[in-house]
Amino acid sequence: MPGGDGLKPILQESLPAGQEERAAARLPSMVPVEGAWLETDEAYAAQMAKRRGLIGMQMDDVYAQLPDGLVASRAMLDDVLVNLPATFKHNRNEVVCPDGEVVALDWDAPLLCLGRIIQQDVCILEKQGDEHVLTGAILCFPASWTLSQKIGKPLIGIHTPVAEYDDSIAKRVQRLFDGVRRGRPMWRANHLRYDDPNLFQPRAENDPRPVGTKQARYIRSERQTVLRLAVPNAVAFVIHSIVVDVGLG
Repeated sequence: MPGGDGLKPILQESLPAGQEERAAARLPSMVPVEGAWLETDEAYAAQMAKRRGLIGMQMDDVYAQLPDGLVASRAMLDDVLVNLPATFKHNRNEVVCPDGEVVALDWDAPLLCLGRIIQQDVCILEKQGDEHVLTGAILCFPASWTLSQKIGKPLIGIHTPVAEYDDSIAKRVQRLFDGVRRGRPMWRANHLRYDDPNLFQPRAENDPRPVGTKQARYIRSERQTVLRLAVPNAVAFVIHSIVVDVGLG
């Protein structure tokens, strides 16, 4: 079944072990990462082709960088280079990806580089006053939200209009972002049914979310990792999107 863009859907074979159970836990449901926080899977080549195409043709839709957030974004690129799996080859100037793509590193646009190298989307959040604010992002695979409406906003504004994200959860998430320690990332997951497997699904805040019923054909799940960066008051929120065809229920 083609996605909403008319192309063959990009799918994984199954959800990683434990991800559905983590998604069912009570929000914010973060637990320590066991093992590597940065991974690739069998959809790497297809997802990367999609990501690079979006960056090339719709950059304004998938990338945003506030000038004040550039230092933190560079720190994230540093962290990714240190944690790339062995299937990547790299130095300070370029990365050779597992699919053969060679990405030149631009330290003035580090998140754009990451969008061409790794499957994961990356949001950079920095503490300003009492809340973390979104200061940069590469978001090629939005699940019913739009980057242009969220850049520069604090956590509570980013989660508008998510009904489950009330004041109580907002305070717990903020405490988690305050408390995550360098070298000890945390993760959670979500688990939604979609009728459309397309990975690029932006949605304005006043539009209804196109989430399917329990009988919808596709599971869309995000592994969401939070890690402390090597600059003051900055964290990265890293999103690995997985879409699985479970058939019509």
